[in-house]
Amino acid sequence: MITELGHFALILAFMVAIVQMVVPMVGAAKGWRNWMGVAEPAATVQFILVGFSFAALTWAFVTSDFSLKLVYENSHSAKPMLYKISGVWGNHEGSMLLWLLILTLFGACAAWFGGNLPETLQARVLSVQSAVGVAFFAFILFTSNPFLRLGVPPFDGQDLNPLLQDPGLAFHPPFLYLGYVGLSMSFSFAVAALIEGRVDAAWGRWVRPWTLAAWLFLTVGIAMGSWWAYYELGWGGFWFWDPVENASFMPWLIATALLHSAIVVEKREALKAWTVLLAILAFAFSLLGTFIVRSGVLTSVHAFANDPERGVFILMILVVFVGGAMTLFAARASKLESTGVFAPVSRESGLVLNNILLAVAALVVFVGTIWPLVAEMLFGRALSVGPPFFNAAFSPFMVLIAMAMPIGGMLAWKRGSIVKAARPLWPAVVLAIALCSLAFALQTGRSALGPIGVLLGAWVVGGAAIDLWTRAGRGAIAHRLGRLTRLPRADWGKAMAHAGMGITIFAVSGLTAWQQEDIRVAQIGDRFEVAGFEIELRSVERIEGPNYISTRAEMLAYRNGSLIADVFPEKRFYPVAAMPTTEAGIGNGILRDIYLVIGDPQDGGGWAVRTYIKPFANWIWGGALLMALGGLISLSDRRLRVAAGAAKTKTRTTRSVPAE
Repeated sequence: MITELGHFALILAFMVAIVQMVVPMVGAAKGWRNWMGVAEPAATVQFILVGFSFAALTWAFVTSDFSLKLVYENSHSAKPMLYKISGVWGNHEGSMLLWLLILTLFGACAAWFGGNLPETLQARVLSVQSAVGVAFFAFILFTSNPFLRLGVPPFDGQDLNPLLQDPGLAFHPPFLYLGYVGLSMSFSFAVAALIEGRVDAAWGRWVRPWTLAAWLFLTVGIAMGSWWAYYELGWGGFWFWDPVENASFMPWLIATALLHSAIVVEKREALKAWTVLLAILAFAFSLLGTFIVRSGVLTSVHAFANDPERGVFILMILVVFVGGAMTLFAARASKLESTGVFAPVSRESGLVLNNILLAVAALVVFVGTIWPLVAEMLFGRALSVGPPFFNAAFSPFMVLIAMAMPIGGMLAWKRGSIVKAARPLWPAVVLAIALCSLAFALQTGRSALGPIGVLLGAWVVGGAAIDLWTRAGRGAIAHRLGRLTRLPRADWGKAMAHAGMGITIFAVSGLTAWQQEDIRVAQIGDRFEVAGFEIELRSVERIEGPNYISTRAEMLAYRNGSLIADVFPEKRFYPVAAMPTTEAGIGNGILRDIYLVIGDPQDGGGWAVRTYIKPFANWIWGGALLMALGGLISLSDRRLRVAAGAAKTKTRTTRSVPAE
């Protein structure tokens, strides 16, 4: 009964979405307040109905209701409760319902917290957001219904993909979808502004918090996915340039550019057309990622690659919304002229450079991801584009961004001086060169990647710290420290995000350049040396988990005769899914990880063992989380919302005079 109610609620939400798509848009065009007022309650009702539908599906998974086809195909009675719940979105249909839930959540938030928007703009934003919802409601109900029943309920289910039965993958998709779908708000603001024919400083201020929220969630989601790949897949890597990884990385790059571009719109009323275009492209890449994951045109270790017909439906959604938005953009281009001017050397120019580099970097990732598909369609050739291409083509743009970031942040608005901006940064230069020299002196016979990463990382982190310190003004240290605590949260958030970027650059470079690997056959009791560590294979035993059978080894790591890690790498086999997985044993450390993988038993006795010494591995995700924390702190700064409210009051007061 609950399942049927959930299905009915989804259909009812579809009808409400159609009303919200049409009525407020007509009301905004005609100036009818009552019609525009429909948007806010409709957005709330949509979210409540979809929330109930999602809760009904979750209940079916929790209670192992195998009369529901989706539960039968993606769950099992012996599965731990966490993975029963995560099984709701560990499949195509359930993940699309989660997508809709988040889409309606953002729409409801725009209704709840968008009271500082002009009435017509808010109505149009909610109408466009609902139009996106209508498309995905239709997609779910007509092609991907999660509430289909089985005529004869089976005794038990087929289980969830074992690779997804992991805490990292339980929380990774919701964060990723919050980022993906959150960019729909930036898209809705862009289209609404194009319909109104007005993009100004207030619009830039309104669109930034929504973009920042989506960017924050996307950062956390990508970091969690990278962390999961690192310890779960057993390959020892943190990033594989997989099509699904790229599908989330491309909108992140565009969203990062959009955040910085919106600042120029707000401060100088410049780059209007470019910023609107970025808002459209950010959501376009989100839809493209959805197409890649669900169409089956590109294979990945964690894609829903099973139904090209569904991919065609998503491709139609992409063409309609992005094509329509781009057509509207072309028609309104003449009304997006910039009124602000700035010198070639200025903060604005630095942000333009940032945008160009990020956009080209996203284009490189896009070409590398799509080219195998294009080559197969046009030339009938099966090609693969792997890490060597991405590393060679993408890395230079990140190097340039890191080099420019501290100076760009110190330049004055409108007209600046590179010499004046660079003068306070000399301590960061000295620190970066000193650490680079130290790294070069300590390493022997290795590539320059490690020292260069140290140089860039120290330069970016030092530049962020100096930028924050200079904002405290002049005077005694005690007074400046006091002023630091009173700086706007946005300044602290910017410094943290930039420092996190520097840490990630350093960690990626250091890990890539300095990691060491050892592959051998080891007997139980053997002790061998890898990069100054002694590794011992102490035991191997067979154990049974809740829904798997595991071959688990106990391995000890010693340094200078002292035990520093006791880890348990596993090879699991899930009988229901008939699928094996590898669980790495990781001895975490601040400066390095000891990464151990147990392989298959060998014919001559012993076990295949892989050992990796991975320096600064955890700094990669620490830097990413610091970026996300910076975004969260910036998002908590109320100055933007207060200013937007003032703009709204002024706008509405002006409009009410003729009516009276």
